[in-house]
Amino acid sequence: MFSSGQIIFAIIFALVFVIIVTWTYRKDKKLHDKNYKGFQWVGIFFIIFLAILFCIKYLLKK
Repeated sequence: MFSSGQIIFAIIFALVFVIIVTWTYRKDKKLHDKNYKGFQWVGIFFIIFLAILFCIKYLLKK
């Protein structure tokens, strides 16, 4: 399905992409901690909200 060159390119691309994203995140970590303090609570409440919606959907189907 894929040639060996395409597979090698995909693997190298994925590795370089992960390395660059990790390096950039570490470089900007202080800035993220300062500007996005408390963002984890937004994520937690969003997940809880989705779980409640799925529960309501499940209960209304019965």
